[in-house]
Amino acid sequence: MIVPIDDPADPRVAPYVQVRERDVAGRGDGFIAEGEVVLRVLLGAGVRARAASLLVATNRLARLAPLLEGLDEAVPVYAASQGVMDAVVGFPIHRGILAHGLRPRDPGAAALLATLPARTVVLALFGVSNHDNIGGIFRNAAAFGAGAALLDGACCDPLYRKAIRVSVGATLRVPFARLAADADAVGLLEAAGFTVLALTPAAAEPVAGLPRPDRAALLLGAEGPGLPPALLARTRAIGIRMAAGWDSLNVAAASAIALHELTRSDH
Repeated sequence: MIVPIDDPADPRVAPYVQVRERDVAGRGDGFIAEGEVVLRVLLGAGVRARAASLLVATNRLARLAPLLEGLDEAVPVYAASQGVMDAVVGFPIHRGILAHGLRPRDPGAAALLATLPARTVVLALFGVSNHDNIGGIFRNAAAFGAGAALLDGACCDPLYRKAIRVSVGATLRVPFARLAADADAVGLLEAAGFTVLALTPAAAEPVAGLPRPDRAALLLGAEGPGLPPALLARTRAIGIRMAAGWDSLNVAAASAIALHELTRSDH
């Protein structure tokens, strides 16, 4: 259902008004997805989130026509000139494609783990507050077939617009759940049958060649402080061997190497 929009103040496009400012304030049960690649993921199979509406620059409609043909008729596609769209979102949006999505219900960490197969890898993230890193980690998780991700309260939102974009839609595809503030993450993972592995530069044991447990949980911490000592004390520490004089990688890059090693026998 193509709905022309000529007025930036049209209440039907209210979810798209001043996108950057709303990003900072938060969107509650909603999120904004940006760009054609991400839109294809959002409208594809295997995604828990769903689109509530689209806002598309008129000159992009022809290119998107094959994708929009399969769209649920209940999801309106608002079409605006580039100038009107820029006025709505508050900045020149060169991609010209936005979607307002509805966030899936958080199933809870224990319930999510219970849905996973007998052989799988999950990520558990602690204090990863950079949206680029979250997006990169989720992209790697999707690429290497990780089953899910758990995030503590200090991690940023995987459904923040930039995180979705950096992940090329992987944050919409990889199931995730928030850990409760008082959750015993290690105990929770062990109770679900996972061998808990903590990725840290201080580890003597390399991830390369590590025998793969059927259920492996890879813990990742923020760059700089890394994982909390209390978690490291209860887990098996693994690391990535590097050249002398260099001690660490960006956490997203490190996650790619570790996930490759842990899942290489699966592909």
